[in-house]
Amino acid sequence: MYPTKAYAAQAASQHLAPFQITRRDIGPHDLLIDILYCGICHTDVHQVRNEWAGSHYPMVPGHEIVGTVVEVGPQVKRFKKADKAGVGCFTDSCRQCRDCKEGLEQYCHNVTWTYNTLEKDGVTPTFGGYSTRIVVDENYALRIPANLPLANVAPLLCAGITTYSPLRHWNAGPGKKVAVLGLGGLGHMAVKIAHAMGAEVSVISHSAKKEEDAKRLGADNFYATSEAGTLEKLACSFDLILNAVSVELDMNLYLNLLDRDGAMVILGIPSKPFIVPPFSLPSARRSLAGSLIGGIRETQDMLDFCGKHGISSDIEVVPIQKVNEAYDRLVKGDVKYRFVIDLASLK
Repeated sequence: MYPTKAYAAQAASQHLAPFQITRRDIGPHDLLIDILYCGICHTDVHQVRNEWAGSHYPMVPGHEIVGTVVEVGPQVKRFKKADKAGVGCFTDSCRQCRDCKEGLEQYCHNVTWTYNTLEKDGVTPTFGGYSTRIVVDENYALRIPANLPLANVAPLLCAGITTYSPLRHWNAGPGKKVAVLGLGGLGHMAVKIAHAMGAEVSVISHSAKKEEDAKRLGADNFYATSEAGTLEKLACSFDLILNAVSVELDMNLYLNLLDRDGAMVILGIPSKPFIVPPFSLPSARRSLAGSLIGGIRETQDMLDFCGKHGISSDIEVVPIQKVNEAYDRLVKGDVKYRFVIDLASLK
C-alpha cells in the first residue's frame, strides 16, 4: 500500500484541502505513476460542488493525469520505469461487453471512473489526480508523445479526446465545414484538432473579444452572436457543430445553422435540460447527438495525432494550494484555456 498526499473535498459546500489517501499495492499488470501534472476540468467543479448530483465524499478529483512510471508489475509489457504515462477519465472497465471489445470502454456500463466511483470490489472509492501518485492497470494507461510539453499534455486526456472523438466519428476533414460553439477549455482544443484534420473551422462566440485567439488557434472564420443578424446569416452553413458550452441555449437558432444532414454534438453539459423544437431536426434531416470522451485505443490515437501535429493545450500552471481560486476563475471563464496543477507543490 502506498500512503499518498492529496487534496480532497469533504462536502459540496467545502473547499478542497490537504488529505491523505492510500493507493493499492501493485498487481501483476499495474503501474505506479508519480504524478507530475493534473489538469483541472470543469467536470471537477461540477462533481466537487455536486452540481450534477451523485457526488460522494471525501472526493479527490482529477482525470487529466500525466507523470513518470516509477514501478511496474512483473507482467507489465507496455511500459517500463522512467516512461512518461497518462491516465484519463477512467481506470478500468468490465472488459467483456460489446463496448469494451470494440474499444469503446467509455460506454461500458461497468466502467470505473478515475474518481467519484468505486473500484471493482464495490467498496474501495477511486481517487483522482489531485494527488502525488496513482496505481493503474497498464491497459488503461496512455503513452505520451515525447515532443509535447508534459504539462500541456494533461488536458488532452479529457478536453483533447472529448473533441477528437466526435470530429473523427462525424468525419471532419477536407471539404467539411465545422463550427465550434464556445472558445473555452473544450472549444480551443476543438479548433486546433479540426484545423489539423483539414476542415474549414469557424468559431461562434458571444462577443468579438476572442476573435484574435480563435484565428491564432486555427479558425478560418469567427462569428460573434452579439452582432445583430449573425445567426440568421449563418443558416444552413455547417456540416458539424461541436457545442462546447455548458449553458442553456435557444436550440432552434443553433440547429438551423446546420446544412442538410448536419449534426450538432453536445459536449458541454448544462445544469438544466435543453428545449429542442422538433421541426428544426426533420426540416433538413439534421441530428442532435452527444459524445463522451473516447476509449483507450482512440485516446492513444488522439495523443499520437497531437504529437504528429504538435498540438497541445494552452494552459496556466498553478500550485495545488490555489486550486480553489482556480475553480472560481474557471467558472467565470478567467483562464486561457485550461488550468493545470503542478503536483510538485504537494510533495
